[in-house]
Amino acid sequence: MTGLPLTLDLQAPIEAALARLREGSGAHCLSDHSFSNLYLFREIHGYRFLPGDWPCVSGLAYDGSRHLMPLFEPAAAPRDVWHDLLEGHKHVYPVAARHADGLPAGLFGISDSRDDADYLFAASDFVDYPGRPLAKKRNLLRQFHATHVPRAEPFGDDLADAARQVLRGWMAQKGKNPGEADEAACLEAIALHARFGLEGFVYFSEAQPMGFVLAQELQPGVFVMRFAKGLDSHIGLYPFMFQHFCREFSRPVAWLNFEQDMGIAGFRRSKLSYQPRALLSKLRLQLRA
Repeated sequence: MTGLPLTLDLQAPIEAALARLREGSGAHCLSDHSFSNLYLFREIHGYRFLPGDWPCVSGLAYDGSRHLMPLFEPAAAPRDVWHDLLEGHKHVYPVAARHADGLPAGLFGISDSRDDADYLFAASDFVDYPGRPLAKKRNLLRQFHATHVPRAEPFGDDLADAARQVLRGWMAQKGKNPGEADEAACLEAIALHARFGLEGFVYFSEAQPMGFVLAQELQPGVFVMRFAKGLDSHIGLYPFMFQHFCREFSRPVAWLNFEQDMGIAGFRRSKLSYQPRALLSKLRLQLRA
């Protein structure tokens, strides 16, 4: 296999390139454009770093197709470069809509998949869960506060074991075996939270941890919710955790990105239930003959 495996030694150059792609994107920043996301899911997607004048990351999409993530604005590369770069790859992915402007005419076919789209939410909608569409969330919050007196502690190394305890409980309640779901990535995120700029809270009911959130600020006020784990035995915990994060985080929170649903029906229902303001498309560029 060509390219270099993703290691922590590559964080600086890859993150610097992705930061340039994120710059100025505001709320429409794609959740994929961060080194932490690539590194934590490097095994699942088989990511490899391809250095050079036109650096890229090669990987497998959730549908199994091999794709190329450019670490530069796609319109900057001339036609002959793309023919060389895409050898052995089906498409360029993910590409933000604003980065598709200026592409050479006729070079690519452009498509997207609903399964890939990021869910974008206004943080203000979590603060009070206003309106009829979010009435169920308000009811869940009332149930939660009727049975719990929660305590929140900012995430830090001293709370890593509490977060791992929640993750074990979450895995057991979901009927997952060790290594299934996103357990491995979540454990690494807990261990490397400071290095990756992951911030959040651990939530307690009396002395027992019941949930945690780890988010990453991609643009000022724009946070992607990388991991949110809570025990299903605590009804209303998730609406509470999201509300608390938006209300009490140490810096202003304007937008939350819940990432993609990967076409999983349960994920889609859950994310839609919070009434997203937008779905952020991730374009696929396929080279035309």
